[in-house]
Amino acid sequence: MTTELNQLPGTIPELLASRAATTPDRPFIIDGGVTLTYQQTQDQGNALAAWLLSQGCQPGDRVALWAPNCYQWIVAALGAQIMGATVVTLNTRYKGAEAADILQRSGSRFLFSVAEFLDVNYPAQLQSFPLPHLITTITMTVHSQSDQFSSVLEEGRGFLATEQGHDALLAAATHVREDTVSDILFTSGTTGLAKGVVTDHGQNLQAFTAFVDILGLEPSDRYLIINPFFHSFGYKAGWLATMIAGATAYPLAVFDVPTVMAQIETHRINVMPGPPTLFQSLLDHKDFDRKKISTLSKATTGAAVIPTQLIEDMWQKLGLETVITAYGLSETCGLVTMCRRGDDAHTIATTSGRSIPNIDVAIFDSQGNVLPAMEPGEIVVKGYNVMRSYFENPAATAETIDPQGWLHTGDIGFLDAAGNLHITDRLKDMYISGGFNCYPAEIEQQLCQHPSVAQAAVIGAPDTRMGEVGAAFLISKNPHPPGDQEIIGWCRGVMANYKVPREVFWVESLPLNATGKVLKTELRKQLNLFKG
Repeated sequence: MTTELNQLPGTIPELLASRAATTPDRPFIIDGGVTLTYQQTQDQGNALAAWLLSQGCQPGDRVALWAPNCYQWIVAALGAQIMGATVVTLNTRYKGAEAADILQRSGSRFLFSVAEFLDVNYPAQLQSFPLPHLITTITMTVHSQSDQFSSVLEEGRGFLATEQGHDALLAAATHVREDTVSDILFTSGTTGLAKGVVTDHGQNLQAFTAFVDILGLEPSDRYLIINPFFHSFGYKAGWLATMIAGATAYPLAVFDVPTVMAQIETHRINVMPGPPTLFQSLLDHKDFDRKKISTLSKATTGAAVIPTQLIEDMWQKLGLETVITAYGLSETCGLVTMCRRGDDAHTIATTSGRSIPNIDVAIFDSQGNVLPAMEPGEIVVKGYNVMRSYFENPAATAETIDPQGWLHTGDIGFLDAAGNLHITDRLKDMYISGGFNCYPAEIEQQLCQHPSVAQAAVIGAPDTRMGEVGAAFLISKNPHPPGDQEIIGWCRGVMANYKVPREVFWVESLPLNATGKVLKTELRKQLNLFKG
């Protein structure tokens, strides 16, 4: 398998074409009642690419995706990449203002979304926001082959059948190279303003070829993708890794434990990555039956503190043969380190493993000096997986990637004698709730838009199920602040659910240092006092 992986093409469209040529009839995507072979996926991708060209889309243009996991998401992404466009992913938990901000600043010209999903009309949320770059929005229906997206494919096939369409696609596709930008994933930052992480085809394929090799993915694998496609975990470690392995992907639009168990049993799923909360929820469910998930054998997890007992339970109670933890961030294509098959439970639970091949990981002190093993400092990364830049943000790029090429992650940790990475803290105050990165500054800015909130400070509070949840410390503008549930309810209307604080504390003042910065360490002490 390793030899085959090392011979992979340099771009995502070339990879798809290679799979379609060598295993045309193998199922690539099974989504509800819809099955697409590798050949059918390539055909649909080409049709979508041709349609984009017919509508004036040019190589380098941005094509946005705002939808849950479904086969159309993959086809739309591949179609955009085939003709040299750049994929921009939007978090499905975004509210209209958050999505509009990404669309505006990315200059996205096309949007693929869902008209109705879980009682939410995604495009309707954008109607009150100016989107001068956006040409059109195409809607998709989950588990359907008779939606607007299907009509677009038909139009694309018609254009592709003409000499003009054929030549246009050929001309656009020949310009897609390893260093062509493949995607921009917007990641929230401590300034409260999301930054677009720019990566290219070659570096993503190289990183996730390593992922496939280390995890041991095979063409016969059946991969249930629960992690959302808008995130590198669901996109790059999900369907892209599946395509690299030549395996079969099963997208899951909505997570709930009974559905997951049914999918595993029905489709004989054997690969299922996810955050620790996924596996804990599976083990704790009242209808858990190991016999029904006996095919499950491989998993990767991370993005939170993991009890050693959970790793043991994943081996013993879930019957998994391979459990690997990993570490990455959008700025590194989503992957930096991985544990290896054969590591013990303690190593897997308490570390994020060793660097993937040809990637350097070091620990710096505050002066930029490399620290020895067991000494904590900032985690820095250098290698082919480091992003090209933040989109149209050279200042932020220069702050993150130093002149020597080291990417400063903002995470605190240390390397042990074996080279395993231990993450001990978040330099940038980020916390992780249910597998989602939460950036306090962003949430604080949104809280301060409430008419009763004068100041806000947010920290992550430990939570058994979610890992961490937000705790908001607020200063009121008036003597009679609103109730906690009123604030929480307001937050649910203006921000993604995972960002919504679960606890609210009204205070007279916030603890500040000499420069006026809120002391989050003091807030954590206050939280412990409030909780007794």
